Amino acid sequence: MNEPQAGASPKGTSAGADSPHLDSAEQEQAAEHSAPHPLVIHEIVREEGEVAMERTFAALMWSALAAGLSMGFSFLVQSILESALPKTDWRGLVSSFGYTIGFVFVILGRQQLFTESTLTAVLPVLTRRDLATLFKALRLWTIVLFFNLVGTTIFAGILQIRGVFSPEVSEALAKVAMTPLSAEFGVTVVRGVFSGWLIALMVWLLPSARSERLLTVLLVTYTVAVSKLTHVIAGSVEAAYAVMIGAASVQDYFFVFLVPTFIGNVIGGVSLVAIVNHAAIAPEITGVTPPRRE
Repeated sequence: MNEPQAGASPKGTSAGADSPHLDSAEQEQAAEHSAPHPLVIHEIVREEGEVAMERTFAALMWSALAAGLSMGFSFLVQSILESALPKTDWRGLVSSFGYTIGFVFVILGRQQLFTESTLTAVLPVLTRRDLATLFKALRLWTIVLFFNLVGTTIFAGILQIRGVFSPEVSEALAKVAMTPLSAEFGVTVVRGVFSGWLIALMVWLLPSARSERLLTVLLVTYTVAVSKLTHVIAGSVEAAYAVMIGAASVQDYFFVFLVPTFIGNVIGGVSLVAIVNHAAIAPEITGVTPPRRE
């Protein structure tokens, strides 16, 4: 049996539970401040995936549509900051903060985002290893991705209404909109891998973040923005806007942005997080298949 790491409690034992130096109240206090065991995090994330896969079509549709609309605020707030800042070398470091806003709305609002499901929906598949679970995961992916993209397209369309924003903001929107269309296919795939990796990793971090959930979302998504990585939903608002103003073609939307970004996000979320993190926990899973949700 592997020895527990220094500073960590064995599975099923709270920090300080066996300490002869603490009374019961102090043991409870120590437990509240201890980090969850990796297996506990695995099961929290897996259960989120199980719950999502059992949701009805209508529930997934509306939640995914809301997430797509909410993600539009990443594009909008980033462009507003871009328009208000002087043209300096550090301009992008500040305006990138606006990119985090849509993720905050989606994740704290518990809306259904495709890149989150590259982790949550894959863990049940890896745990159960049956076709029924695989088909449920593919159903979830299809519904969520489609309606996320519908929501982003609607938001991009709303931004076309004249007079709502100043000319400076409109100019910044047009500039920022070209960001996900600025690289070759292979480069966009690699950027998508890093982005999918970070977003799925964020989902893994959230159960242990507790009161720091907001800060966790901000730090991870700011890293995506400041690194100019591509995210299939956040970038869809920008790319759709570029098409609507005539700065890009529909073919550009699909083959310069959407396809390579989708490939990269899936590789990053599934291979580098879901599979690797599951592999780290697999030896501790007893082999008893979790009961299916009714």
